[in-house]
Amino acid sequence: MNSLRLKIGLLVIGAIVAVVGLATLVAVSVIGEPGPGRMLGPTAIQIDLIAQLVERHPEDFRDGQVVPGTGHGRDLGIRIRERPARGPVHEELTRALRDVLDHTGHPRDVIVTQPRPHAPALVSIPISDLGYIAVPLSNSPPARAGWIVLIGWMLAIILGAAVIALVIANRLTKPLQMIEAAIASVGADGVLPALPETGSAETRATAGALNRLSARLKSAMESRMRLVAAAGHDLRTPMTRMRLRAEFLDDDERQNWLNDLDELDRIADSAIRLVREEVEEGDRDPVKLDELVRRLATELAVQGHDIEVGPLDAVAVAAAPLALTRALRNLMINAATHGGGGTISVTRQGETAMIRIVDRGPGIPPEMIERAFEPFFRVDPARRQSVPGAGLGLAIAKEIVERLGGRILIRNGEQGGLVQEISLPRVELPAEPAGPA
Repeated sequence: MNSLRLKIGLLVIGAIVAVVGLATLVAVSVIGEPGPGRMLGPTAIQIDLIAQLVERHPEDFRDGQVVPGTGHGRDLGIRIRERPARGPVHEELTRALRDVLDHTGHPRDVIVTQPRPHAPALVSIPISDLGYIAVPLSNSPPARAGWIVLIGWMLAIILGAAVIALVIANRLTKPLQMIEAAIASVGADGVLPALPETGSAETRATAGALNRLSARLKSAMESRMRLVAAAGHDLRTPMTRMRLRAEFLDDDERQNWLNDLDELDRIADSAIRLVREEVEEGDRDPVKLDELVRRLATELAVQGHDIEVGPLDAVAVAAAPLALTRALRNLMINAATHGGGGTISVTRQGETAMIRIVDRGPGIPPEMIERAFEPFFRVDPARRQSVPGAGLGLAIAKEIVERLGGRILIRNGEQGGLVQEISLPRVELPAEPAGPA
């Protein structure tokens, strides 16, 4: 019931049904209820008139007392008989016709019979002290036909109203559906795709507004990236001058200055790399994850990082090799630096390649996990000086993985430590050419 389209549809259906129901109620109040009373009323009047005519002139309707060509008696197909017409009695129609006659003030114990299937019913009218006369009953619907017709008419209106309501609701909510679809199609670069400005005036206005919003967002993001890149680049010149001046300081003071300058250099370099990952797409080639992970683990071990290699399934993904290498290196260094070492594994899960890095550190407080991918984020800001890094490693890795169509998640392990999971679409490696025979 939270769907606006459903609410509008139900509102339109309810309004149409309410109006039709009210009009039907007024019509029934003025004209009368449907049923045998209205359908058999004229027939009952005719039956009573015929019965009165026969009772006043019974001699004209006896056998042997009819003058041929006079238009009386049997020339009209009516004659007095001792018993009602043959055939099974139609109980429901008999009761309905008697009720109508009672209502008109001329009660008669008529009997309705059906002499043959699909033949007109016959009404046997009792004539006082004389017997019966039988007349055909035209227009003899079932007793409840009126209500059946009325209910069928109402159901047809409800179905028609439902179709109309759905069409109206769909047209009214189409701009909202367009907004929802546009938001769902936002790419990893955060830019809305261009929408066609066609359709109704409201739809065109909505599409135009979204396109203008997309252009402004793209312009703002490009401006931000240019600003960050320019700031990181411009910082290098004064940092170089400061390094030269630090050489003329005392040994103790010089080392403090150089440590601060190294941290500034790492921050500027990480910021520039983050901007590059946002603007550079790079060519994608099949990359064997097992070979890449094994090579990175060996390189980091040589550099003194505690990274162990777990199970490595032979699986490949489509990626820019340098970008994927940078992302995995950042995550592995993060596990070795902040988690006291870790283990990396690669598994194949259907059409997805899963990379899992489990470290041996204390993990991240649950309330801070959502902020782990924010630029310059640190769980303990006091460790900025003791632990190298600018706090952009996870942000850069997330940007790269999402541009490759994958996802990166972090969570605390059940046995402690932090678990970093990267899922990427798997691809098949091209078949290697056969060697010479």
